[in-house]
Amino acid sequence: MRLEDIRNKFKISHDTQTKILKTLLNGLYQIHKHVYFHVNINYPKAPCIFAIWHAHQCGVYSIDDKHKTNIMISRSQDGDMIAYATEQLGIKTVRGSQTRGGTAATLELINRLKEGEFGAITIDGPRGPRYVVKKGIIEIARISGVPIVPMTWYCGKNGWFQFNTWDRFCYPKPFVKCLNIFGDPIYVPENINEEEVEKYRKQVEDTLNNLYETAQRDYKKLIKQK
Repeated sequence: MRLEDIRNKFKISHDTQTKILKTLLNGLYQIHKHVYFHVNINYPKAPCIFAIWHAHQCGVYSIDDKHKTNIMISRSQDGDMIAYATEQLGIKTVRGSQTRGGTAATLELINRLKEGEFGAITIDGPRGPRYVVKKGIIEIARISGVPIVPMTWYCGKNGWFQFNTWDRFCYPKPFVKCLNIFGDPIYVPENINEEEVEKYRKQVEDTLNNLYETAQRDYKKLIKQK
């Protein structure tokens, strides 16, 4: 159920809904951060652009460099809630998407990357298609000169709640240990044509799929490494 559906069902204003949900989310995340455990595998040593599926965006809460990580979040009503919760955990936000405020958000993110900070993009958002990488991240990597690092997030077969949304959004259960696996950096040259853009887009997509298969197959073994 989307936030708009909740508002229509209970006949409450957007402002009231926002205040209620912000309060609930803040309380939930403040509690959850004390019962959320994770293991990072192959964490990057230098600034990069984390590429993660929209459904697995909770994985960014396991990033070691939260204070200098900027995640791009849409300007939708759902995005307002996600941005608020994200900022409460010390992660920076850049607001915009392919359909709303995308150009300004992209330029802002590129500037922050050039200043030595990290970026994070849910590369099949904000509305899908699910598990299909969009080209925007390739352009950002090309212009900024900062590599893309695909990352997958997994909490075991029954370790998360899965919502009935377009992306099948996942939220970790308390006290479950979550696994983040980071791929090797993918550098995108500045001067590339459309065919090469598609090659890098497909590389990111294939890497994410392979990392997720590894996480599912080797979860129990990898989660014991730290």
